[in-house]
Amino acid sequence: MQISQFHVDAFTDKLFSGNPAAVCPLEAWLPEDAMLSIAAENNLSETAFFVSEGDGYRLRWFSPESEVRLCGHATLAGAFVIFRYLRPGLKSVTFHTCSGKLVVTEEEDRIVLDFPAIPHRASEVPPQDLIQGLGLTPQLVLETGASALERNYFAVYEREEQVRELRPNLECLAKLHPAGVCVTAAGHDADFVSRYFVPSYGIPEDPVTGSTHCTLGPYWAQRLGKPVLRARQISPRGGTLLVEPRGERVRITGSAVLYARGTITLGATG
Repeated sequence: MQISQFHVDAFTDKLFSGNPAAVCPLEAWLPEDAMLSIAAENNLSETAFFVSEGDGYRLRWFSPESEVRLCGHATLAGAFVIFRYLRPGLKSVTFHTCSGKLVVTEEEDRIVLDFPAIPHRASEVPPQDLIQGLGLTPQLVLETGASALERNYFAVYEREEQVRELRPNLECLAKLHPAGVCVTAAGHDADFVSRYFVPSYGIPEDPVTGSTHCTLGPYWAQRLGKPVLRARQISPRGGTLLVEPRGERVRITGSAVLYARGTITLGATG
């Protein structure tokens, strides 16, 4: 069996930056263990698989360790592949996912994700593994819900430099599974900056994370009093997002570029 695969850098307009994702359009679903094996072989933060369904596509995302419940950059990468290579001229696509219906549009050569807003609350007693793992006490710790879709900690710092220079203990942060850890601060050249660590999913540091901005966007919009924010994820690769909270939804806008396309061969024996 041969499967097409696209390698796309998302949330960037330049190669070798942003967050790389693999995208595999399928005619029918592969066994789950096969999709997980492909994601592990790719060794990217996410591999997206989709199959035509109804008015759009059924979309699933896999990290090298497990299936995930919401992923921004691989959704953007999947829409990019559809708009540019599979159905040129299409300007809107609907993905059916375990996190609900996600509509993605192309507007002036940028791709806009319509994602659910994920509410936050103050963490009254942050876990000791979080504080120890970060190595620098934050100004404030926020947390999101208990489900796998929502579970994250957000450590808010006073200065961008603190976020940029942080060197966390990933073994400590992995103990917080299924939660990931996002660190954030107001930015210099962007409204806010962030980094995201998910070691328990096989992702020590995610280069650019769409899903965390479902919480970061509403938080910083309220704090800064701005309806649309320019966000920068300051991982080594780096990426830029425009974030517009709209009540229970968040619009996240970014660009993408194709790095490579090829074919996966399953069932080869040598």
